[in-house]
Amino acid sequence: MHVGFKNSGTINVVKLLAITITLLSLTACTNDLKDVQALPRNKLSASQTGDSITLIYTDSTLIKIILKANRMLLFNKNVSEPFTILPKGFYVTIFDDEEKVSSTLKGNYGVRYDLSKRMEARYAVEVINKNGEKLETEKLIWDEANKKIYTDAFVKITTPNQVISGKGLESNQDFTKYEIKKITGIINIKNDEL
Repeated sequence: MHVGFKNSGTINVVKLLAITITLLSLTACTNDLKDVQALPRNKLSASQTGDSITLIYTDSTLIKIILKANRMLLFNKNVSEPFTILPKGFYVTIFDDEEKVSSTLKGNYGVRYDLSKRMEARYAVEVINKNGEKLETEKLIWDEANKKIYTDAFVKITTPNQVISGKGLESNQDFTKYEIKKITGIINIKNDEL
């Protein structure tokens, strides 16, 4: 009888130890929502990649847009909308109906969504129109379908006579008709200051 008590006592100690370790491990595994969201998900892989890319978009044999990028990653598998990432900078030239340059757009990073025909430009974004007016910002959306550009970020516009700063902007894609949402400053420039 004494031997059976030892065995059941040993089994009880082992069970108690296992339950204690399990409880300690469960209480030590609290997850913060940010930690859970940071866990890697199904990583998408580009279906096509390219370096030193030049894309030419035409309409009725007229050149409308030329896009140059240092690197391009195309994602069109397992996504609801195919998109292209331009992670190492890009330069876009937009042409008018007479194939004359109407504006240019450049940035250090871009994402273009194929179906909605929308491009997000980020980091050192610069738009220059045919009049030499320059827009600088850190974030810009180009709505190709509606031929508009807009942002809610800080903007700086340099014209031959002024430097205008503000927050938020809407414009046609040629950047010839624009509206700054919240103007924060205007500096007049004399011709000899340029």
